Amino acid sequence: MKGGRKLNDVGWTNGRVVLSNKRVVLVGNGGKRTIALSSVDGIGGRYDANQEIQRVSNYVSLRIGDDVFLIAAEEHDEFRTDLYRAFLDRKVIKARHPAIKGGVVQDTEWEQARVKVEAGGISVAQQSGAFVRLELDDIGTLEETERTVMDEKAAVIEAEHTDDEGTSVQTYLSGKPWLVAVIKSYLGQGHDRNRGAVELSESEREVLMALYSGVSSFEVPNFLGMSVDRVEEIFERLIEAEVLEEVRTRREVALEPRGRNIASEAMNEQ
Repeated sequence: MKGGRKLNDVGWTNGRVVLSNKRVVLVGNGGKRTIALSSVDGIGGRYDANQEIQRVSNYVSLRIGDDVFLIAAEEHDEFRTDLYRAFLDRKVIKARHPAIKGGVVQDTEWEQARVKVEAGGISVAQQSGAFVRLELDDIGTLEETERTVMDEKAAVIEAEHTDDEGTSVQTYLSGKPWLVAVIKSYLGQGHDRNRGAVELSESEREVLMALYSGVSSFEVPNFLGMSVDRVEEIFERLIEAEVLEEVRTRREVALEPRGRNIASEAMNEQ
């Protein structure tokens, strides 16, 4: 995009990319373009203007004002991680963890924290010494809202994932709007992979909500008043749909990120 107008005749051109913690430099036959990281307004989504652009499966987009630049690196995953690292590493934010655990609101307080981007996720080191890891493949729901943070209204990311014990928790992250947008963009990669419409029966939704609330998979039949055979059938169906994963051969199951996403939405509809 240039000046807010989508360019249909744009194409890829070979070149080199030089990345530092302050700028991205694009070097090609047409010369050199330097983009200060501080001038970037957005990072992330695809802009498939035509078939030539669309044929490249992995690239990142940078929005600077009304212009959008697309960059496709040979080692896409490494470049993408390095790019987000340049934007976010050691940035100071505010964190509240766990804000919700097992569906229950906790009395934890907001505190200062530092972000570190790693391959496959981010780490958040809180001032109190607590350390939170958010894996991209473990992100269930991801929402941006406005909350009161240390007596001020601010943008907040609400990221659902699991803790070391496998319990569903929500971590709240806040900071300058630009930082919030970049963190959401990075975590959103995992969230998008874990989303997906799955048609569920009422019984299947009840099983998911029970598991999401912390009911053991062995206790589900008694908790819901269903036969063991019926619950086993539902487990089989949800494992095939990649909503549950089998933990043990004795049919102990745990919610996948997609399952936690569905269960959370189902509970909000109650």
